[in-house]
Amino acid sequence: MGPNGEQVGIVRVEDALRLAAEADLDLVEVAPMARPPVAKLMDYGKYKYEAAMKAREARKNQINTVIKEIKLRPKIDAHDYGTKKGHVERFLKAGDKVKVTIMFRGREQSRPELGFRLLQRLAEDVAELGFVESAPRQDGRNMVMVIGPAKKKTAVRQEKRRDAERAAAEAHGQTPAEATVTETAPTEQATTEPVASAGPAATQETTEQE
Repeated sequence: MGPNGEQVGIVRVEDALRLAAEADLDLVEVAPMARPPVAKLMDYGKYKYEAAMKAREARKNQINTVIKEIKLRPKIDAHDYGTKKGHVERFLKAGDKVKVTIMFRGREQSRPELGFRLLQRLAEDVAELGFVESAPRQDGRNMVMVIGPAKKKTAVRQEKRRDAERAAAEAHGQTPAEATVTETAPTEQATTEPVASAGPAATQETTEQE
């Protein structure tokens, strides 16, 4: 291939090297397993630099999916339940998933309905902030349920950014509308940069214990 992706055809290695030298480019093998192998004329240093920049942008735009864990006992008292529910609400507001684990001990294992009802109650209490992503299921001596946030992490970040911009505008005596006009006013030189797509989300789990 030529420097612009055009097909050059089958040429000898010596001829390909001569074409690369004349164009001040590198001869890079892009499909070594093909028959005959496929090579391309390109600026290899520029190619490596652009690939590294795309990878860096992808890492910067990566959104981490965090799973928080809350552990409860089936006979938890009202005060402790309120505290645990507050933790769940805080995690969901931040856009994180919550793994809720009911721990059974001794004869409590013969009453799984206690844990199921407790998980149902919690899901109903936080219904405005999250939804049941994984229904309650028995996991050995424990019962587990996963609640997903109603708002994704990206939406939470955008809201926080808008709140910060609004607070900064009010501090400078501007109304939110004035601040928006100021921020979106065109400048003489506008620069557009490509945005790399986000890479696979990484999962991290933290635990809040009773």
